[in-house]
Amino acid sequence: MSELYLKWMDRLYLLAMTVAGISLLVMTIVIPIGIFSRYVLNRGESWPEPIAIICMVTFTFIGAAVGYRAGSHIAVNMLTDRLPDMLKTVCARLVDLLMLLISLIMCWYSYWLCVELWEQPVAEFPLLTSGESYLPLPVGSAILILFVLERLLFGSQENRPVVLIGNHG
Repeated sequence: MSELYLKWMDRLYLLAMTVAGISLLVMTIVIPIGIFSRYVLNRGESWPEPIAIICMVTFTFIGAAVGYRAGSHIAVNMLTDRLPDMLKTVCARLVDLLMLLISLIMCWYSYWLCVELWEQPVAEFPLLTSGESYLPLPVGSAILILFVLERLLFGSQENRPVVLIGNHG
């Protein structure tokens, strides 16, 4: 059972990393297009800004889950590094439980935000509603919940081969 869960989390990790990477790539392409059209063509397009914002939200929330699983998130260890090993373990579990609580709250409220704004159109980009543009928040939170549960149940996964892709020791 644990190997099956870890295998699915590896797949989810790769998918989330791909989505975050594509959203970062699209954002870096769209912003210069908007700048070029405004300052060179003297014609401000309305679509680059909302697309860039959606990409930034996607990169931030989906990428945060990827960073958490890889153990590459920002951490201040000055205090915990000076604790005995047993207290280090207790602190690590406490941090994971708090991450789970925060992720659950974030998932709950962002889900209801999407529900409330589902029919409201985005004026600059009418193909999308506001609720759809906020979908990366509950999706990223749900992915983060799965990765936190994985860490609580099976320990840190930052040394799995799929997580080490691209790391050069």
